[in-house]
Amino acid sequence: MRAVLAALAAAFWAESAAAVECRALDSGGNSFTICEVDATRADLRLFLRAPDGSILGQFPAVDRQLADEGRKLEFAMNAGMYHEDRAPVGHYIENGEEEMRVIASAGPGNFGLLPNGVFCIRDGRADVIETGDYLEQAPDCRFATQSGPMLVIDGALHPRFLEDSTSRYIRNGVGTSADGSRVVFAISENPVTFHQFGTLFRDVLKTPQALYFDGNVSRLYAPGIDRADGGFPLGPIVGIAVPAE
Repeated sequence: MRAVLAALAAAFWAESAAAVECRALDSGGNSFTICEVDATRADLRLFLRAPDGSILGQFPAVDRQLADEGRKLEFAMNAGMYHEDRAPVGHYIENGEEEMRVIASAGPGNFGLLPNGVFCIRDGRADVIETGDYLEQAPDCRFATQSGPMLVIDGALHPRFLEDSTSRYIRNGVGTSADGSRVVFAISENPVTFHQFGTLFRDVLKTPQALYFDGNVSRLYAPGIDRADGGFPLGPIVGIAVPAE
């Protein structure tokens, strides 16, 4: 019995320790907060609705929902664009259930600035996949959220990004390694251009695929660094659940 308890305790601490590591990063004259996740070990999920169908919208609401299963929120970030009613603009899957289909056509705004992409979470891995490739591959995602534009595609910046752009916002997004084990979330601490943000993922974070989540409404929950951004309700939220103490 003692050995079993020791093994359970070790597993508890291993999961907690491996969940996420956040840090400040300065690059190219800009400041960012970076949160790295080992997708092979972390309980990485998407959250949108409560059991009654209402939109969760806030990090504390996600944390309260996790408490029902004896877990708590260790990290969270807004994860994709949404309509005024907080419903996702593009493809969305939660716990294997599709709420919104894939939108493959070009359109107005950043979401429609093709190529855009899908952040797909499967057992033991997570990947940013360009939308056309996603439709062709049809991966079995437990969770998925579509957003746009892609920041980095196969190691190259989005072709529409301009180095001399004057459009600057607080921005957030996610990048993934080729094997899907390493997931890197980033949020800028000062307004940046798409070119600057994409360059961060390509040249500094070294993620061959990266996806823009949003700008101006970007928020982060990272209690490990004493951060809990508040504001008006969000749509899709990506988060990591760990055992409650």
